[in-house]
Amino acid sequence: MKLIKRYVLFVMLAIPMAVIAQPGFGDAEKISSDWVFRLGDIQDGAKTDLDLRGWRKVTLPHDWTVKQTLSPSLASATGYLPGGIGWYRKQLNVSADKRGEKIYLYFEGVYNRSEVFVNGQSLGKRPNGYISFMYDATPYIKFGGENVIAVRVDHSQDADSRWYTGSGIYRDVWMVTANPVHIDQWGVYVYPSLDGNKSKLNIQVDLNNENVASANVSIAHELIDPHGKIVAKKTTKSIIPAGQKQEVKLSFDVKNPQLWSLENPQLYTLKTTVLQDGKRIDASVVKTGFRTYTFDANKGFALNGEWMKVKGVCLHHDAGVLGAEVYPEVWKRRLLTLKSLGVNAIRTSHNPQASSLYELCDELGLLVMNEAFDEWEFPKRKWLQGWNQGTPGFQGTYDFFEEWGERDLADMVKRDRNHISIFAWSIGNEVDYPNDPYSHPVLAGSKEGGFTQPIFGGYKKDAPDAMRLGDIAKRLVAVVKKYDTSRPVTAGLAGVAMSNETAYPEALDIAGYNYTESRYGSDHQRYPERVIFGSENRHDLGAWKAVKDNEHIFGQFLWTGIDYLGESGRWPSRGFYSGLLDFAGFIKPRGYFRQALWSEEPMAYLGTYPLQGGGAATDVWSVLEADQGQKKDQAPSMDAWPIWNYQAGQEIRVVCYTNAAHARLELNGKIVGEVKAYNEKEGIIYWDIPYEAGKLEVIGLNDQNNEIFRYSIQSSNRPHALQLINPIKTAVKTGDVVQIELQVVDEAGVPVSLSDDEVVCQISGAARLLGMEAGNNSDMTDYTDNRQRVFQGKIINYVQVRGNTGEKVSLRFNSTWLTPVEVAFTIE
Repeated sequence: MKLIKRYVLFVMLAIPMAVIAQPGFGDAEKISSDWVFRLGDIQDGAKTDLDLRGWRKVTLPHDWTVKQTLSPSLASATGYLPGGIGWYRKQLNVSADKRGEKIYLYFEGVYNRSEVFVNGQSLGKRPNGYISFMYDATPYIKFGGENVIAVRVDHSQDADSRWYTGSGIYRDVWMVTANPVHIDQWGVYVYPSLDGNKSKLNIQVDLNNENVASANVSIAHELIDPHGKIVAKKTTKSIIPAGQKQEVKLSFDVKNPQLWSLENPQLYTLKTTVLQDGKRIDASVVKTGFRTYTFDANKGFALNGEWMKVKGVCLHHDAGVLGAEVYPEVWKRRLLTLKSLGVNAIRTSHNPQASSLYELCDELGLLVMNEAFDEWEFPKRKWLQGWNQGTPGFQGTYDFFEEWGERDLADMVKRDRNHISIFAWSIGNEVDYPNDPYSHPVLAGSKEGGFTQPIFGGYKKDAPDAMRLGDIAKRLVAVVKKYDTSRPVTAGLAGVAMSNETAYPEALDIAGYNYTESRYGSDHQRYPERVIFGSENRHDLGAWKAVKDNEHIFGQFLWTGIDYLGESGRWPSRGFYSGLLDFAGFIKPRGYFRQALWSEEPMAYLGTYPLQGGGAATDVWSVLEADQGQKKDQAPSMDAWPIWNYQAGQEIRVVCYTNAAHARLELNGKIVGEVKAYNEKEGIIYWDIPYEAGKLEVIGLNDQNNEIFRYSIQSSNRPHALQLINPIKTAVKTGDVVQIELQVVDEAGVPVSLSDDEVVCQISGAARLLGMEAGNNSDMTDYTDNRQRVFQGKIINYVQVRGNTGEKVSLRFNSTWLTPVEVAFTIE
């Protein structure tokens, strides 16, 4: 049996919430307002005296691509939306009082190939659009005056990804003011060692002295438990040579720490203060936590000694109409919804995401697999006319991998290594896809080698040699281990049979298999020390059973948790429509199907579709997983919507997703579906009945056929009114993003799922409409205005508050022939 790997983490998050994304030192100020933007390249765009007529005011985060016009002539890979080149500018006043201090500019993410200027002087370039970076702007700052920040963003290679990336400064930007002697960027690293009830807290602080004289400093630490009690404190001293960096280490004991878990994510607070001559010159306040985890080749995964299955989903970083713009409130709602379905882990597919996402996962109790790359030294196919169709393009990010890849990976690890939610690092996704680009003689064989994707014509001797994968993987793993040895390193393998002929899998601590469940058993026998999991999987029951029924497979990550833009099918198609949630964050039928498989809480759901002349298949995975919904003898669908409106007497298949032992079906109080046991083969109980209007209800029963819960759907009449799904707070803070969910209902208040009425949003007061999203993949209309059609009778509206305390904001949502709804609140 493979030696059990035990990883212990202690993590940190900057607090309060307003400054979680700063680089871990100094005084950080978010500078997201009062920017101007112009689409198109501009000669001498960094000049301080540039004529700004024609520039548009914007507030960060800002994604210009999602605000453009969808067109079938553009690449389906990135959602039929354009890229281009854009410029941003901002006037920044730096007080004369700051003279003698250091001024840094910290960018959480700019997509992509950016260059930053201050007062006409270039601070540097960063090609990777997902990596956070910082520049020292001090030499060019005018203290006591106005400074011009200019940022050029070059996304002219708009088909450089297989999915939607967005364009522009799509995450927050910070100005960081610091003493010349300060904590280094991402310079506090903390990790514990646990042994029973004893815990040793190890702290590493990297200090930076940018003065011309050495500095004598004291570094004080206080650890505060989740209840606000100081449980440990210690101070150490250090002399930092002039113009150099110094690493300072210390440790102290923590008795009986409260462990972070999925159900009870306990977080501690670590306060670090740097003093010189008794005066505070820098400080860091972070969130921390304790936990242990174990990976074992035979038993799978354990958190805090408890063996469990990882029930994960893959997530891209876009949010429908918001594109790549990152708003923590939006992602908190999404993550909570996923967790309600039984999800306990996410994989950042296929690049690092905003710092706020990891903060939320720490806070909510979700494991994270943090991933760095989708391609290494060579490009992958990018579909330009349809998903896996047409003539591919070969733009990409490969051209800067050799120069920047290791630095990008190191920066990801250093930025994120203190998040308790992260339990593994991934150095790549499907870089070993057969003949895309690498090839190997094993591809000359049959598909019985374990491939579920096309092999693209067998072995291609002129293609890049797959043996290169092992060498690159070893190099990347070494980068990760340099900055964090507490977590395993993994990758999502697409061509497992090919990669098994190379050193690639053995360079990894744990091996992710994409869509290769057929090799779980054989590879476990052939490589008994390999820890295996499903890094990317379809939603069918068989893929889950391959995890559930094999103790050595520790979990799976579904493709995908939420619908995402790009990787679209043929027009009209905004994106890949296989999520448990749609673009709007509403639960789709397959979300309830997954809840029946994963949730510990009793649940049931009803969906329906006609047996002839209609069907429930709604996305590409539905078609691939089963030919469902068309005929009586076909498997029941996991994509059946909760609709009960058909022609009288029409034969309808009613499907029930439940974790109850048995269920029966009632229509208007009469039994129309006999008691049926849970279907282990398909995971779905179903009945075929003639349609009759009224209330359709499923009754969940336990092993003794006693009722434990009910779930119903109702025939609706014509749309009558708009209705709030969930009430919002009566008062909100400036900067908050208010999420207003609306449902179309009939005169009796019954939801009208068939409605596609257009909703118009009108705002009075200091707020701006960020977008209206209904979740319809085939709606290719204008997403930049204040009107949008509902889908399945629902829509969500994102509104950002911009005013001052005491101001009132009111919103009115109108739809022709429907009773409108109004929302009002006061800014705190």
